Amino acid sequence: MSEPTLPVSSTQEYYRPVDVYVVRPAKPLYWLHAILLMATFFTTLVVGARMQNNFLHNQPVFSTADDSLDIFPLRWALQGSHLWLGVPFSFTLMMILLAHEMGHYLYCRRYQVAATLPFFIPFPTLIGTLGAFIRIRSPIRSRAELFDIGIAGPIAGFVVAVAVLIAGLGLSKPMPPGYLGPSFELGFPLIFRMVSLFRGGMAPPLTSLLIHPVAIAAWAGMFATALNLLPGGQLDGGHIVFSISPRSHRLVSRLTALALIPMGYFFWVGWFVWAILLSITGMRHPVVPTWPEIGPGRRWMALVALLMLALTLTPAPIQHSSLPELVQIRSSN
Repeated sequence: MSEPTLPVSSTQEYYRPVDVYVVRPAKPLYWLHAILLMATFFTTLVVGARMQNNFLHNQPVFSTADDSLDIFPLRWALQGSHLWLGVPFSFTLMMILLAHEMGHYLYCRRYQVAATLPFFIPFPTLIGTLGAFIRIRSPIRSRAELFDIGIAGPIAGFVVAVAVLIAGLGLSKPMPPGYLGPSFELGFPLIFRMVSLFRGGMAPPLTSLLIHPVAIAAWAGMFATALNLLPGGQLDGGHIVFSISPRSHRLVSRLTALALIPMGYFFWVGWFVWAILLSITGMRHPVVPTWPEIGPGRRWMALVALLMLALTLTPAPIQHSSLPELVQIRSSN
C-alpha cells in the first residue's frame, strides 16, 4: 500500500513577498537654513544693540523710559556702527540655541535617524528670535534612541548657557543709586541665584544689578531650556516621559497643561499659551517601539533632566505679568 503523497509546496506560499518602499531622503535646503540663520543673526543684532546701548548709558537693557529706543529699533540700528553693539548678545544667544539643536542633530546622526539642520526663527521680539528647531524625517527605532535624542539638546544648551551666565554676571554692574526708571523686570531662575552666590565676595544681589546683555542671552537660553523640558506633548520633556513610560505620556501631558493654567493666572499670562499648545500636542506622539525598555542608567539621567528643569524654570519670567496685575494695569489706564 503506497503512502499518501503530501502536496508539494514552496516557502513562497507561507512567506509571501512583502513590498518594500525605499524613501529617498529629502534634499537638504541649505539655502533656506542659511537665509534663516543670517536673518536671525540680524534680528538679534538689532535688539542686542539696543540692550548694549542702554547698558552703556546705565539703563536697564529693557528700559521703557520715554527717551528710550523702541523695542526693535531697526532704523536706529542701521545708522553708523550701532548694529555692531549687538554682537555680544547676538553671538552668545545664537551659540546657546545652536548648541541645543546640534545636541539633537548629532545624536540623530549617531543613530542614523534622518534629521534636518537647525531652522532658526527670526522675529522682532524682546530677544529677536522665537528660537530654533530641527525636523526628524525618519522613524526612531527604540525608546533608548528617543531618550538620548530628546535629552541631548537640553544638556548641550544648558552647559553653554551656564558658561555664558558666569561671564555675563561678571560683566554686569551695580545699578546707579536711586534709579527708578521704568523697565521690564525679569524673573530669574534658580540657576541665576546659584551662580550669583557662587561668585561670592561683594557681588550685589541680582535685583540691584544692571544686567549685561550677555547675561540676558543666558537668561533667554535658560528660559528656552525650561520650556523644552516641560514634561508633555512633543517637547523634549515629553519625549523623555514617553521613553520612560509610553502609557503615562498622555496623562502627564494633560497634568502639565493643567498645572500651567494657575501659573498663568498667578505668575505670567504666557503660560496660558503653553497650556493650549500642550493640550493640542499632548494627545499624540510619534510611533516608537515600546520594547525594549530603557535601562537604569537612562532613568537616572531623567533625574538630571528634572534637575535642569528645576534650575531653569521661572514661574514669572516677566514680573508683574499675572492676569490680575495686567487687568489692574489696564483698568488704571
